[in-house]
Amino acid sequence: QVPLVESGGGLVQAGGSLRLSCTASGRTFNTAMGWFRQAPGKEREFVATISWNGAITYFADSVKGRFTISRDNTKNTVYLQMNGLKPDDTAVYYCAARLGPIAKISSDEYRYWGQGTQVTVSS
Repeated sequence: QVPLVESGGGLVQAGGSLRLSCTASGRTFNTAMGWFRQAPGKEREFVATISWNGAITYFADSVKGRFTISRDNTKNTVYLQMNGLKPDDTAVYYCAARLGPIAKISSDEYRYWGQGTQVTVSS
């Protein structure tokens, strides 16, 4: 098991920034991590992913250039820095962990999921 706890969500005005954190406990060695989001009435979608060693990252086209993902393996924590937020970024953001070091885009590759944190961007 890899329990995941997200934090850092909230309400922000368009153009603002938020940093989400996801802290893992249990087995965390050799796990790639990802962030996904789900807006009301929409399917869950990929946002960003990072490999176990932090060397490889991928982003959804909709967030490229605005979001960055990083991790601190000494703290078992992955971060999602979100800048230039838009109302379309409003969603519940989920952290996920996969049993393997390689970053993946598909949610099917992820075994463990957090409870989610709400991000609301007002116009």
